Parts: sequence; structure tokens; C-alpha cells
Amino acid sequence: MSLGLLLTGITGLCGGAVAAAALSAFIIGLGIIPRYAGITHTGRHILLYEDFLILGCIAGNLISVYNLAIRIGNPGAAFAGLFFGIFLGSWIIALGEVVNAFAIAARHLGLKEGAGLIILSIAFGKTLGSLLQFCV
Repeated sequence: MSLGLLLTGITGLCGGAVAAAALSAFIIGLGIIPRYAGITHTGRHILLYEDFLILGCIAGNLISVYNLAIRIGNPGAAFAGLFFGIFLGSWIIALGEVVNAFAIAARHLGLKEGAGLIILSIAFGKTLGSLLQFCV
């Protein structure tokens, strides 16, 4: 292996680690993890959430930088995608509650009732859009 390739690999790995650390610090700094743990009634696992957040960021960067292929087939991809979507959706709801985005939007729109229906409609629309993107 040449020195240039080794330095390129190390630089890419370090850059990915910095990006992963920045994303993790941003999510932790916003207070999303305690809110997520509060919503799911799993407050005793906050440190575990933070550890897995950091590990997921690092793994995502490694897969992206080194173009790693994980062969799990279509059923495995559908299974993983379902759980990725559930996980991401729950994080988005926790973020929305932390920054009070829904409360601010409802106040500006003059909504008194139906906020839950609007949130479900948004989730349904995102799900339908994702399915159309992946199936077409």
C-alpha cells in the first residue's frame, strides 16, 4: 500500500470522525436524547442512547467513506428500512417537541384542535413519499 493511499484513508477516517462527533454533539446538545427517553419511558438508558448514537454516526461514516456494501437482500433491506424509518420518525417527533415546532406552527395557523391528525398526516405523507421513491 502506498503512503498516499494510507494518508488519504487516515484523512477520510478522521474527517468522518469529526463529522460524526459534530452530529452527535448537536443532537445531544439540543436535549433530544432526554426528551426521547422521556417519551419512551426509558430514562435509565440515556447513556446507552448516546453510545449508540455515536456508534451509528461512526458506522455510517465508515460505510460512506469506504463504500462498504452490506448484502442482506431485498427482504433484509425492507426489514431494516422499516426499523430505520420508525427510529428516525421517533427522533423527528422528539426534536419537534424539543424546539416546540408544532406548538409554534399551531399558534401561527390558529389551530385549536386536530394537531394530532396533522402530525399523523405528515407521517403518512412522508411514508407514502418514501415508498414511491423506493418502488419507482
